[in-house]
Amino acid sequence: MKIKALIVDDEPLARERIRMLLAKEPDIEVAGECADGDEALAAIKKHAPDLVFLDVQMPEMDGFEMLRHLGEDVPPVVIFVTAYDQHAVKAFEVHALDYLLKPFKQSRFREAVQRAREQITRRQTDSVSKRLLQLLEERKPAAYLSRLAVKEKERVLFVKTAQIEWIESAGNYVLLHVGKQTHIVRETMTALEARLNPKQFLRISRSTLVNLDCVKQLQPMFKGEYVVVLHDGRQLPMTRGIREVEQRLKFS
Repeated sequence: MKIKALIVDDEPLARERIRMLLAKEPDIEVAGECADGDEALAAIKKHAPDLVFLDVQMPEMDGFEMLRHLGEDVPPVVIFVTAYDQHAVKAFEVHALDYLLKPFKQSRFREAVQRAREQITRRQTDSVSKRLLQLLEERKPAAYLSRLAVKEKERVLFVKTAQIEWIESAGNYVLLHVGKQTHIVRETMTALEARLNPKQFLRISRSTLVNLDCVKQLQPMFKGEYVVVLHDGRQLPMTRGIREVEQRLKFS
């Protein structure tokens, strides 16, 4: 029986190492490689892999957020690849999910693969998926943020989320736009989005979150494209469907 595997990691060298190690496993076939969560979502739906090597820490959309998007369609077996410390990975151990702690040795890799192989062979996919979904549920924030702590030189400012007009992604940082001020916070867009009230903030593109209370209008551009116009006149490009945004604005 051939096992279809998918490699998801934003680091090319990390993907290459996993691919080379899998080449030594004759019963495992690499169905594809992905550099981010969006690519992985499409690849999982296309290839329906039996096994996914998933990097936890990726920009824009981390591994946990990617799996949340899949919902009940999570792959049968997921091996997390993470740089988290030993304390953090206890969450994986509790749920009997396997993980590879970077940098990992070949012997540890083969151990994880063998465990995955046994799970797939026994077809214990239902129980594994349930434990995975339970882990994702437990990692959800208890409450949405009402303010953010911003470190600036030797002081810490507290910015109310209601005052943030829009948020811009900048790699592993986000830029909070509050009036004429811009604050930098070390956090990925996806991680911050999960902690903000979805009734107040909407992601209108891969790199932009907007406060719905600050939206003045949606302005049509070329070829069916639109921009979001804020009350101060700023125009933000939108890649999300116009109907969905209109619906959200209607009930915000």
